[in-house]
Amino acid sequence: MSKLIKSKALDRVEAPAAILITELGRKLRAEGRSIVSLSIGEPDLGTPVHITEGAYQAALKGETTYSPIAGIPELKLAVQDKFKRDNQLTFESNEVTVSAGGKQVLNNVLYATLNPGDEVVIPAPFWLAYSQMVGLYEGVPVEVGTSAESGFKITPEALDAAITDKTKWLMLNSPGNPSGAVYSEQDLVALAAVLKNHPHVWILSDDMYEHLIYTDADFKTMAQVAPELRDRTLTVNGVSKAYAMTGWRVGFAGGPEELISAMEMVQSQTTSGTSRISQWAAVTALNGPQDVLQENREIYRKRRSIVVDGLNAVDGIDCLWPDGAFYAYPSCAAFIGGTTGEGRKLVSDVDFSMALLQEKGVTTVHGTAFGLSPHFRVSYAASEADLKEAVARIADFCGSIERR
Repeated sequence: MSKLIKSKALDRVEAPAAILITELGRKLRAEGRSIVSLSIGEPDLGTPVHITEGAYQAALKGETTYSPIAGIPELKLAVQDKFKRDNQLTFESNEVTVSAGGKQVLNNVLYATLNPGDEVVIPAPFWLAYSQMVGLYEGVPVEVGTSAESGFKITPEALDAAITDKTKWLMLNSPGNPSGAVYSEQDLVALAAVLKNHPHVWILSDDMYEHLIYTDADFKTMAQVAPELRDRTLTVNGVSKAYAMTGWRVGFAGGPEELISAMEMVQSQTTSGTSRISQWAAVTALNGPQDVLQENREIYRKRRSIVVDGLNAVDGIDCLWPDGAFYAYPSCAAFIGGTTGEGRKLVSDVDFSMALLQEKGVTTVHGTAFGLSPHFRVSYAASEADLKEAVARIADFCGSIERR
């Protein structure tokens, strides 16, 4: 058999850390270990019944054929209405596109716009796929570190310093994965003031966790607070997190027609249109009762308290209260250089997360994967019982570490 010759593009990407550690946890569970999984960013809450019913009825009516590349007209209209209702953004039909999940939206835009050497500014910590996708399309990820002191948000000064004549995009995620950071209107206005001075830089606003905010402030997005930047901003969202529809694979975006058209060209030669059945489920979600958003938010708010209060009670762990999403991003700096109860040396947060899994059966994701160490990400999209058990195991694990 001939040896497979892989493309050079694969040398620029790595397997997702969250998936790898989750799979390792599943393997250990299959071997009889007790495993609590806090590594995957997926709601454990089921898709609301009325949404599933909407998809079922669509399938019965024969909505099982190929979809238009950019989405069925009914969903594009629902997306237009959503942007107007929630974000006061008005898009024409040709300024909206639908893809098989938010991740495909991001891949489409980067594939359509990046040339070799183009730079993309990415505040760290960031969703681990961002830098990988940029590298896949021969762009250069410019990772700009933040800190708990800044609320894990990029400052105007840091943004300005990171921009060069090669900068093509700023990728801004709010609420953020993995930190739960939320950019306020004031934050966005300050960043917009910098971006006005750099007209060659485009803004990608990833708002996937928009409806999971735990403060009293209203959610704001860049094109909303800085309409003068609208013509170079892509606003990305979807139904995965807010409506517990990860497996339905529906993401969408609004932006300038020229950009949307280029993204559709990419999609036409990759996956084509998104499943009609899934799109009808998304129509039902966006147009139907919105009570589920508040209900789910309150569930996550309670879980957030269990996790953050529990972790901050552990000697050596420092966990900033996340304002949004369903992740906490505690620091494990106090334990780096130490030795676990079973003799494992902790040189990095990778070692910390792996030892936590091996010794106590809790899956988390190391901060190195998100571009900012030494931290680890905890997903509280899990039951209260699992979260309480996980926090107890983490406390036991940390208590066993002999520090430097």
